[in-house]
Order: sequence, then structure tokens, then C-alpha cells
Amino acid sequence: MRETKAPAVPDGTISNHSSHDRYSRQERFQPIGPEGQRRLKESRVLIVGAGALGSGTAEMLVRAGVGTVTIVDRDYVEWSNLQRQQLYAEADADERLPKAVAAERRLKAINSEAHVHGVVADVTVDELDALAAGAQLIMDATDNFDTRLLVNDYAMKKGIPWIYGACVGSYGMSMMFVPQETPCLNCLLETVPLGGATCDTAGIIAPAVQMVVSYQTAEALKWLTGHHEALRHTLVSFDLWTNQHTAIGVKDAKRPDCPSCGIDAAYPYLSAAHHRKTDILCGRDTVQIRPAHRVELDLDDIAERFRSVRHGEVRVNPYLVSLQADAHRLVVFRDGRVLVHGTKDPVEARIVHDRYLG
Repeated sequence: MRETKAPAVPDGTISNHSSHDRYSRQERFQPIGPEGQRRLKESRVLIVGAGALGSGTAEMLVRAGVGTVTIVDRDYVEWSNLQRQQLYAEADADERLPKAVAAERRLKAINSEAHVHGVVADVTVDELDALAAGAQLIMDATDNFDTRLLVNDYAMKKGIPWIYGACVGSYGMSMMFVPQETPCLNCLLETVPLGGATCDTAGIIAPAVQMVVSYQTAEALKWLTGHHEALRHTLVSFDLWTNQHTAIGVKDAKRPDCPSCGIDAAYPYLSAAHHRKTDILCGRDTVQIRPAHRVELDLDDIAERFRSVRHGEVRVNPYLVSLQADAHRLVVFRDGRVLVHGTKDPVEARIVHDRYLG
């Protein structure tokens, strides 16, 4: 039998299929079609975070044909990421490659037609204007509520919809926030429990990640292709291990007096007064992180979470809880202050803080 060679494409590589076939199955899905595909190509999306959720949503959106994707992250690839963060390989972990760099490289290999921008940065209000320039949508893939509330206020102020996602253990949740139409994240914080454990204290299974990614990306495709009538408008949550699934109607949670989306919105999380404070302690190789507002922590609860950390040494007294994990030691005080020993870099200290405290 004679072997038949595939035709060469203009750059000299061999292709079995025309690039025109790339989105053919998606275009056959009637709600998207050729017109929806054109809209996707013209879309710009910002993804905040390049961990499990960020890498998953980025890959789905790039494969779907979203024209411009900016993905920003402050961390690097570690071996513990490979179990669920699908864009990364062992070589990335060996090199401790920044996630944003590794993500950009892989996404461009997946779809050379997409404009992918990987940005290595700790997202603050100063970066958001440049990162979100021209974006029609922001995807949440962060690991802490300080950043989420910052994104929420920015999105509400600029009129950009954003899609919240979170997962830990076998549990996950997601919701899309549309300025002027839905409650915002700040509205929900008074009625829905959204915080708690982290992957480093409670673990996580990859199917929970993929479920949240699917919910987030489905809403993104609806929005970007103009099918706003198909949006879910509920807070969906699930536990894959206990086979539970809930969709909560949150329309009544919208608060007219909400400082982030209400009538007289002041967008408090865009101001310095609502940001965590970091101080490098002179001569101690330590960074102190203070919450924006004084809190009263339950040290027993913190200690219980810390005890689930593999190879972590936990010590407790009536005034503080400490965790020795790898090269860092965290000391948590009842008033919310945290000392991160083993670094003088505020960004690294925030990464460690959010890894274990959320």
C-alpha cells in the first residue's frame, strides 16, 4: 500500500487538516455557529491566576478560539501542581518556571492563531488598568479573597463582567457577576459562606477543578458569543465525593447600599485602606502581613487547618499558632497579623500566606 503524505502548509510543517477545520465542530453547535466563532476571535479575556483553574480555563478558551488571552500569575510551577494544573510538565517544575511564562508557551503551541500574553506579576490595583485594557471578560482563578474583592470592585467600576470560581477538596463553586444586573461578590459575602480551607491544608482532586473550569468556561462562551439570555444567574456549588449539587438563586442578595455595586458605590477595595499591609522586619529575614482591618481569629481553627499539612510542624500557645512548612515558618496572631519567616520578599510572603491561609 502506497504511503500518502499530507500536504505542506506555508510555514513548511506538515498538516493533516486545514486550519479552517479547527473550529468546525464548535461551529456546528447551533448557538455558536460561524457568527459566534467570529465573536470569539474578536474577544479579549483577562485570566487572573495561572494555577489549576487558570490553566484549565485558559486552555479551554484558547482551544475555543478566543482571540486574545492575557493570563497573569505571581507564582512558579512546583511538583505538587502537576496533579491538577494541566498546562505544565515536569520540566517546568524542575526549572521552577513562572506559571505565566509556562502557560503562554504551552497555549501558543496549542493554538498559534491566538494572541496569548503571559504576565508575571502580583495583581494590585496599579496593574489592573493595563492588564484589563479592552477586555470583555475577567476570569477569576485566584487563591485569596483580597484579590477577588479587588477584581470585583474594579469590574463593577469599569462595567466588565467577571466569573468567580473556587475549589478545594472535592468541592467547588462558580458564579458570573454582571455589573448592574447581578449582585456582586461583596453583596454575597453577607449571605453565602465562600471562604475557608485551601488546597495545601485540605487537598484537592482534579475532577473538582475540571468541573469548576467547565462551569466558568461555559458562561464565558455564552457571554462572548452574545447569548446573554442563556446565562445561569445562580451560584452553583457541588461536592463530587458526596454527590451533592446546588444552584442558589441570589437575585435577592443584591444590595442597593452595597459599597461595591450599589447606588452610591465607592469601590472600597480599590483604595489603599482596604489592602493588606506588608512590612519587611529589619534583620530578621521575615515579612509581616497585616489585614486591612483588625480581625479576631479563632486560633484553634487555624491550628486544625495547619495540622493537615503534610510534613508541617504545628505549635500552639494561647497567643499564636505557628506552622513550619518547607523553608518557611508562618506565625499567626489572634489579631490577624502573620509573620512569614524565611523570606524578605513581600510577594513571596503573600504567596506563602495565601497558600496556607487563603
